Amino acid sequence: MKFLSIYKSVETNTPPTAEHMTNMTQLIEKHMKSGALVATEGCLPTALGARVRLSNGKVTVTDGPFTESKEVVGGFAILHATSKAEAIELAREFLDVAGDGECEIRQIFEAADGVSGCHAELIEQFAQK
Repeated sequence: MKFLSIYKSVETNTPPTAEHMTNMTQLIEKHMKSGALVATEGCLPTALGARVRLSNGKVTVTDGPFTESKEVVGGFAILHATSKAEAIELAREFLDVAGDGECEIRQIFEAADGVSGCHAELIEQFAQK
């Protein structure tokens, strides 16, 4: 199974220390070699970003920084895990290195697997709505 882990934290606008980068690089290398980490990237500051929103047929664009947000997306990882519990453990290990923040874990629907690759009962619930 694949999971998307979205890392959210308070934006500090200070670059990570050399020690932090070394620890993160070691963690990434460890999980890439094991196959548990499929892909990962960090985000640049929100001052360089924009939010694009569609509401009632109208598109609005808001340039960063996003001062109204307590926490912002700091990066993501695509994980390969045998269960949700294993994905949660990978996120815990990441947070031990990353520091304060949270990871939202979402299972990725893999179309090649069909319904058997996803939670069939959830698919049925969505189909009934």
